[in-house]
Amino acid sequence: MIPTRVYHYRDPAAVILGLKELRKQGLTPRGLLFVALDPRGETSIAVPADFDAVESIRVGDKLSLVPPWEGRYFHFDAVHRLPGDSVLWNGDRRLGDTGSAPEVACAISEWMKGSSAKNVFLGCGPHVPGAWWTVDHLSEVTELHSLGFLDCVVTTTGILARKIDDARLWLLPFSALREHGKPTTGWVHVFETGDFGNILLLERRVLQYRLVLTCERGLVEVDLSHLPERARETARVPMRSGFGVVGRIASKRTLVSSGAEGRRGEIDGGAFAVTAGKIEPWGLTEMRPAILVGSPTGELLDLPRTLRSMRLDTDEVEKQDET
Repeated sequence: MIPTRVYHYRDPAAVILGLKELRKQGLTPRGLLFVALDPRGETSIAVPADFDAVESIRVGDKLSLVPPWEGRYFHFDAVHRLPGDSVLWNGDRRLGDTGSAPEVACAISEWMKGSSAKNVFLGCGPHVPGAWWTVDHLSEVTELHSLGFLDCVVTTTGILARKIDDARLWLLPFSALREHGKPTTGWVHVFETGDFGNILLLERRVLQYRLVLTCERGLVEVDLSHLPERARETARVPMRSGFGVVGRIASKRTLVSSGAEGRRGEIDGGAFAVTAGKIEPWGLTEMRPAILVGSPTGELLDLPRTLRSMRLDTDEVEKQDET
């Protein structure tokens, strides 16, 4: 667990001033743990209690946290600053009812510029997912979930998303976004899961050109280095227990000089941030905070064996659901 402190702001203008003050104290986008709005549109932000620990926080660590508040709060999942400084954000669909979400998302996006960051990823919790895009806080907001697109992930070439009740992965190239001015036209599908069924959840960020898709009948990892033409499958793990991958911590691969002098390679395994929920054709619902599951090689194919060793197999998840 990461000890946290919570700041509360009544309006988006206060969010802007508050974030500027927190930056002076040492906060960076890496240290934003949770951002949520209440039904009145007021903002709560959770950050580490010790700002000296900010640089050691990883995305996987955030995903495993429990929010430090109770009650009706509507969470942001991620905020992305796109080319041209338009803003994309994912989160609880009820954010759209608060009225202040676009201004808060744009405030966070503007604040990220001070750290040259293009995105911020936040802790996860159960909610109906939504996705939005806008040019700035004064412009019209496009509800991407109204078009069927969810779990938007930003790549070097465009925006990836899954679609409700669909087994395909979709891409909106940045060139199409520039041409049409809005993310409503120009989507193309770049991958299909086949017999694994509909895509229920996307990993929140691309890491080393890899992305994990959580599907009805298992997990599929794809290589995105060939986009915008297509995504290429790299691994497939059958699994029907309700597990989903929301993130990962990269493997550390270090090569120490050797050869005639005794060179050797050293590899430290990574970890997957794994959530569990209820499988529905339109998505993974009732998601729990993630747990970090170690992987000795950082490969998706390690995951079933590790889950079994942690006693987190299919039967165990079914027992938890029954209780």
